[in-house]
Amino acid sequence: MKSGVRALGVAESYRRDTSTLAGVVTRASRVTDGFVFGDCTVGGTDVTDGIIDLVERLDREDVRYVLVGGIALAWYNVVDMHRLHEATDRPVIAVTFEESDGLLESLEAEFSGDALDRRRERYRGQPPRRELSVNDQTVFVRQVGLPEGEARDVVRAFTPEGGRPEPLRVARLAARAADEWRGGTDR
Repeated sequence: MKSGVRALGVAESYRRDTSTLAGVVTRASRVTDGFVFGDCTVGGTDVTDGIIDLVERLDREDVRYVLVGGIALAWYNVVDMHRLHEATDRPVIAVTFEESDGLLESLEAEFSGDALDRRRERYRGQPPRRELSVNDQTVFVRQVGLPEGEARDVVRAFTPEGGRPEPLRVARLAARAADEWRGGTDR
């Protein structure tokens, strides 16, 4: 992959009712050249809208991929990868770092009625996750808008060491710092 290819990594951090979203533009050469911040509701259903807003406000035509740190951010606020792909016109890759049997059991333990039905339907509509070896570590990848092989190449190209792609690593640090700066309270 060419060193100038850019990806937007999106991660979050929360302490209370509002989750801080951080978007970080990183080149494949590991140079960070853009930040954008937003929020979504902890336990809500608005994370996809929050990420779309980040991409629109960032207004960077040079960003080729959107990487998201997980499929359910901010306490089960499930990302709709298909809608995100359509709205941003970019391939979307969700990367998780722990093995699991999925979220259905957890969703059923935490929600009921319409709240459960909405999350369960959105979660079931997402692509399956696949195990991927990166630098002797294992991550789990879902992708929309690009073939599995290209998603694998993107994750590996943006991961210089360890198993966390650089756009997601830096976005996670930025989200935590912004959340701490906000005091972890609602605005």
